[in-house]
Amino acid sequence: MSDYKAAIQEEYEVLESIFPDELKKISEDKLQIDVIPEEGQIDSDLKVILGIDYTTNYPDEVPNLSLEPEEGELDEEELESLINGMKAVVRQFLVFVVTHLREALVEVIQKRTEKEKQLESEKERQLMEAEAARTRGTAVTVVSFSEWRTKFMAEMKEKQDREDDEKLKGLTPKERDEWKKSKSKPTGRQLFEKNRDLATSDANYIEEGVTSVDITQYDRTAARDEEEDDTGLHFSDSD
Repeated sequence: MSDYKAAIQEEYEVLESIFPDELKKISEDKLQIDVIPEEGQIDSDLKVILGIDYTTNYPDEVPNLSLEPEEGELDEEELESLINGMKAVVRQFLVFVVTHLREALVEVIQKRTEKEKQLESEKERQLMEAEAARTRGTAVTVVSFSEWRTKFMAEMKEKQDREDDEKLKGLTPKERDEWKKSKSKPTGRQLFEKNRDLATSDANYIEEGVTSVDITQYDRTAARDEEEDDTGLHFSDSD
């Protein structure tokens, strides 16, 4: 047996004693180890396969390592981080590589959990801001109020028309005619809105067409003379 094969066999026996259920021998120079996160650290279904591919220069040259998810998923960033971490300790015993990988898987899951919490917090913050903006409302302008009023009046008219149709269904033809006549008469409010000058028209008429009169200058004698002229009778002071 060559030196590198003897070294591989020796390391295989060490790994088998520590990971009897996880270790699998693919060939004389290729091994696989099933690795899960450190037990008791976190609850997860994540499971990966650590591939160990020895070269003919082993142990002077470290084996090539690969990583493949068996259960669960790893994105490219997570996979790259795990492989780089293993390369940093691969010059030690492979037992240390497996131990490092178990701890690294725990960190991966913890980062995922933290990221999910941050995303949830951000989503909640956005919802709160949206709700606050909704409750604050929108500043009312002349244009926006006019648009709202037009829409509101149209909705009210549509509602009133539906109610009127329902009322008409229960009336006789004669009652319908009378009801329609009553509806065609403008209300006081409609008249007022049609001519807003009605409220001040009397005052305007007085100011423009009537001269004011001082009744203190209008004595009883003048009043009697006017009355006599109107009746055509003249009275003297003597018999």
